[in-house]
Amino acid sequence: MFESKFLPYWVTVFTVLSAVAILYLMGRVPICTCGYVKFWHGQTMSAENSQHIMDWYTPSHLLHGILFYAVLFAFASKLSFAVRMAVATFIEAFWEILENTNAIIEHYRAVTISLDYFGDSVVNSTADILTMLLGFWLARYIPVWLSVFMVIGFELLTLYIIRDGLALNIIMFLYPLDAIKEWQTL
Repeated sequence: MFESKFLPYWVTVFTVLSAVAILYLMGRVPICTCGYVKFWHGQTMSAENSQHIMDWYTPSHLLHGILFYAVLFAFASKLSFAVRMAVATFIEAFWEILENTNAIIEHYRAVTISLDYFGDSVVNSTADILTMLLGFWLARYIPVWLSVFMVIGFELLTLYIIRDGLALNIIMFLYPLDAIKEWQTL
Protein backbone atom coordinates (compact mmCIF):
# COMPACT_ATOMS: atom_id res chain seq x y z
CA MET A 1 0.00 0.00 0.00
CA PHE A 2 2.68 2.50 1.03
CA GLU A 3 6.10 2.53 -0.57
CA SER A 4 8.73 2.23 2.13
CA LYS A 5 10.48 5.46 1.12
CA PHE A 6 7.24 7.36 1.81
CA LEU A 7 6.42 5.56 5.05
CA PRO A 8 8.26 8.05 7.30
CA TYR A 9 6.24 10.89 5.75
CA TRP A 10 3.02 9.00 6.48
CA VAL A 11 4.26 8.42 10.03
CA THR A 12 4.80 12.17 10.35
CA VAL A 13 1.26 12.91 9.14
CA PHE A 14 -0.17 10.21 11.42
CA THR A 15 1.76 11.64 14.39
CA VAL A 16 0.39 15.14 13.81
CA LEU A 17 -3.18 13.88 13.39
CA SER A 18 -2.84 11.64 16.45
CA ALA A 19 -1.61 14.56 18.55
CA VAL A 20 -4.59 16.64 17.42
CA ALA A 21 -6.98 13.83 18.37
CA ILE A 22 -5.30 13.20 21.72
CA LEU A 23 -5.34 16.89 22.64
CA TYR A 24 -9.02 17.10 21.76
CA LEU A 25 -9.81 13.94 23.76
CA MET A 26 -7.85 15.40 26.69
CA GLY A 27 -10.39 18.20 26.75
CA ARG A 28 -8.29 20.92 25.16
CA VAL A 29 -10.48 23.52 23.49
CA PRO A 30 -10.36 23.30 19.68
CA ILE A 31 -10.14 27.09 19.30
CA CYS A 32 -10.02 30.08 21.61
CA THR A 33 -13.02 30.22 23.93
CA CYS A 34 -13.41 33.80 22.69
CA GLY A 35 -15.13 32.17 19.69
CA TYR A 36 -12.79 33.15 16.87
CA VAL A 37 -9.31 32.34 15.58
CA LYS A 38 -6.72 34.99 14.85
CA PHE A 39 -3.64 34.32 12.75
CA TRP A 40 -1.54 36.33 15.24
CA HIS A 41 -2.10 37.17 18.89
CA GLY A 42 0.67 39.37 20.25
CA GLN A 43 -0.31 39.85 23.89
CA THR A 44 1.43 37.38 26.18
CA MET A 45 -0.30 38.52 29.36
CA SER A 46 -3.70 37.50 28.11
CA ALA A 47 -6.10 34.60 28.43
CA GLU A 48 -5.98 34.41 24.61
CA ASN A 49 -2.24 33.68 24.52
CA SER A 50 -1.58 30.20 23.08
CA GLN A 51 -5.18 30.07 21.87
CA HIS A 52 -4.76 31.36 18.32
CA ILE A 53 -2.62 30.15 15.41
CA MET A 54 0.54 32.12 16.17
CA ASP A 55 1.88 34.12 19.10
CA TRP A 56 5.21 35.21 20.57
CA TYR A 57 5.99 31.59 21.47
CA THR A 58 5.77 30.46 17.83
CA PRO A 59 9.45 31.31 17.18
CA SER A 60 10.48 28.86 19.91
CA HIS A 61 8.80 26.05 17.95
CA LEU A 62 10.67 27.09 14.80
CA LEU A 63 13.84 26.85 16.89
CA HIS A 64 12.78 23.39 18.12
CA GLY A 65 12.83 22.29 14.48
CA ILE A 66 16.26 23.78 13.82
CA LEU A 67 17.69 22.28 17.00
CA PHE A 68 16.08 18.87 16.44
CA TYR A 69 17.55 18.85 12.94
CA ALA A 70 21.02 19.67 14.29
CA VAL A 71 20.91 17.03 17.04
CA LEU A 72 19.45 14.31 14.82
CA PHE A 73 21.91 15.14 12.05
CA ALA A 74 24.80 14.92 14.52
CA PHE A 75 23.71 11.69 16.19
CA ALA A 76 21.57 9.93 13.58
CA SER A 77 22.86 11.12 10.22
CA LYS A 78 22.65 7.58 8.81
CA LEU A 79 18.87 7.81 9.07
CA SER A 80 17.11 9.41 6.14
CA PHE A 81 15.82 12.97 6.38
CA ALA A 82 12.26 11.62 6.39
CA VAL A 83 12.92 9.29 9.34
CA ARG A 84 14.66 12.06 11.30
CA MET A 85 11.71 14.34 10.56
CA ALA A 86 9.29 11.67 11.83
CA VAL A 87 11.33 11.37 15.04
CA ALA A 88 11.36 15.16 15.50
CA THR A 89 7.62 15.29 14.91
CA PHE A 90 7.03 12.58 17.50
CA ILE A 91 9.12 14.48 20.07
CA GLU A 92 7.32 17.76 19.37
CA ALA A 93 3.88 16.13 19.43
CA PHE A 94 4.73 14.32 22.67
CA TRP A 95 5.79 17.64 24.22
CA GLU A 96 2.61 19.39 23.06
CA ILE A 97 0.54 16.66 24.70
CA LEU A 98 2.61 16.67 27.89
CA GLU A 99 2.67 20.48 28.03
CA ASN A 100 -1.12 20.51 28.02
CA THR A 101 -1.62 18.20 30.98
CA ASN A 102 -2.98 19.77 34.13
CA ALA A 103 0.24 19.05 36.04
CA ILE A 104 2.45 20.91 33.54
CA ILE A 105 0.00 23.80 33.16
CA GLU A 106 -0.12 24.24 36.95
CA HIS A 107 3.68 24.03 37.12
CA TYR A 108 4.00 26.85 34.56
CA ARG A 109 1.47 28.93 36.46
CA ALA A 110 3.30 28.36 39.76
CA VAL A 111 6.86 29.12 38.63
CA THR A 112 6.45 31.69 35.86
CA ILE A 113 4.60 34.93 35.29
CA SER A 114 2.12 33.05 33.08
CA LEU A 115 -0.79 33.30 35.50
CA ASP A 116 -3.26 33.54 32.61
CA TYR A 117 -1.93 30.36 30.99
CA PHE A 118 -4.49 27.57 30.93
CA GLY A 119 -2.95 25.46 28.18
CA ASP A 120 -2.98 25.65 24.40
CA SER A 121 -5.95 25.36 22.12
CA VAL A 122 -5.81 22.46 19.67
CA VAL A 123 -5.34 24.89 16.77
CA ASN A 124 -2.38 26.49 18.56
CA SER A 125 -0.74 23.16 19.37
CA THR A 126 -1.21 22.02 15.77
CA ALA A 127 0.37 25.23 14.51
CA ASP A 128 3.25 24.73 16.96
CA ILE A 129 3.94 21.24 15.58
CA LEU A 130 3.73 22.50 11.99
CA THR A 131 6.06 25.39 12.85
CA MET A 132 8.58 22.89 14.23
CA LEU A 133 8.34 21.02 10.93
CA LEU A 134 9.03 24.27 9.07
CA GLY A 135 12.12 24.85 11.22
CA PHE A 136 13.29 21.28 10.62
CA TRP A 137 12.81 21.64 6.87
CA LEU A 138 14.54 25.05 6.81
CA ALA A 139 17.54 23.71 8.70
CA ARG A 140 18.04 21.14 5.96
CA TYR A 141 18.32 23.77 3.24
CA ILE A 142 19.80 26.90 4.77
CA PRO A 143 23.48 27.29 5.67
CA VAL A 144 24.49 26.40 9.22
CA TRP A 145 25.50 30.02 9.90
CA LEU A 146 21.96 31.13 9.03
CA SER A 147 20.45 28.51 11.34
CA VAL A 148 22.68 29.76 14.17
CA PHE A 149 21.75 33.37 13.33
CA MET A 150 18.04 32.47 13.41
CA VAL A 151 18.32 30.76 16.80
CA ILE A 152 20.23 33.66 18.34
CA GLY A 153 18.10 36.26 16.55
CA PHE A 154 14.74 34.85 17.60
CA GLU A 155 15.94 34.34 21.17
CA LEU A 156 17.14 37.96 21.37
CA LEU A 157 13.95 39.24 19.72
CA THR A 158 11.64 37.45 22.13
CA LEU A 159 13.84 38.35 25.10
CA TYR A 160 13.57 42.00 24.11
CA ILE A 161 9.86 42.03 23.29
CA ILE A 162 8.29 39.64 25.80
CA ARG A 163 11.19 38.94 28.21
CA ASP A 164 10.91 35.25 27.43
CA GLY A 165 12.06 32.73 24.87
CA LEU A 166 13.06 29.12 24.44
CA ALA A 167 16.10 29.24 26.74
CA LEU A 168 14.31 31.12 29.54
CA ASN A 169 11.29 28.89 29.17
CA ILE A 170 13.45 25.81 29.69
CA ILE A 171 15.29 27.36 32.64
CA MET A 172 12.07 28.47 34.33
CA PHE A 173 10.48 25.09 33.74
CA LEU A 174 13.38 23.02 35.09
CA TYR A 175 14.96 25.35 37.65
CA PRO A 176 12.82 28.43 38.33
CA LEU A 177 14.78 31.48 39.42
CA ASP A 178 13.13 34.33 41.28
CA ALA A 179 15.51 36.84 39.67
CA ILE A 180 14.28 35.88 36.19
CA LYS A 181 10.64 35.92 37.28
CA GLU A 182 11.09 39.40 38.79
CA TRP A 183 12.84 40.68 35.63
CA GLN A 184 10.02 39.31 33.48
CA THR A 185 7.41 41.25 35.49
CA LEU A 186 9.07 44.64 34.89
